[in-house]
Amino acid sequence: MDIALLNVRIMVQKNTVTVDKIGNHKNEWTDYYSCYATASGESPSENTDAGTVVDNSKIDFTVRYCKAVSAVNSTGYRVLYDGEIYNILGIDHKNFKKRSVKLKCQKVRR
Repeated sequence: MDIALLNVRIMVQKNTVTVDKIGNHKNEWTDYYSCYATASGESPSENTDAGTVVDNSKIDFTVRYCKAVSAVNSTGYRVLYDGEIYNILGIDHKNFKKRSVKLKCQKVRR
């Protein structure tokens, strides 16, 4: 893996349950891990639905392997990149050689 290609900073957030001062349970996104990544495969895709433009862009982030990244799954984590939120659709461990991990993501509609 060429380290020079890791040129964008991403933040991986984890979905956690927090309890406020009166005992209410809430789901919140908390910062889990920040690292440099290679952004590739950005395929912008827009369509019109009921008079509004819907952005369904997909992008892949390749990061170096570490224990924090190996614990990431597609249901309880998301990626922040360049002020945008991306849901993780799938995780590719690159033949389980423990060198890099590819996060396949899609932009969240807001």
